[in-house]
Amino acid sequence: MLFYSFFKTLVDQKVTVELKNDLAITGTLKSVDQFLNIKLDDIMVIDEERYPHMSSVKNCFIRGSVVRYVQLPSQAVDTALLQDAARREAAQPTPQQANVRVK
Repeated sequence: MLFYSFFKTLVDQKVTVELKNDLAITGTLKSVDQFLNIKLDDIMVIDEERYPHMSSVKNCFIRGSVVRYVQLPSQAVDTALLQDAARREAAQPTPQQANVRVK
């Protein structure tokens, strides 16, 4: 849930998404869901010569399982807040740990 919460804070920011098939798309992040599916508007393909069929596409929905990387604007990342959230999430007991009874 940490990444989902983090990506929700990046809505309306410019991001570049690289897919597992080597297609890289830059656009404005419009939405993200718990599966890290991403919706981009005003997209531009990085290597338009290799993917000419993508030049007419203006927005897209990307399934989270095909994403390799997401490049973020550096000013949008608060590393201290992200590290603190990661520590808090790691400190929470997992459902398996919460159900363990000690005799």
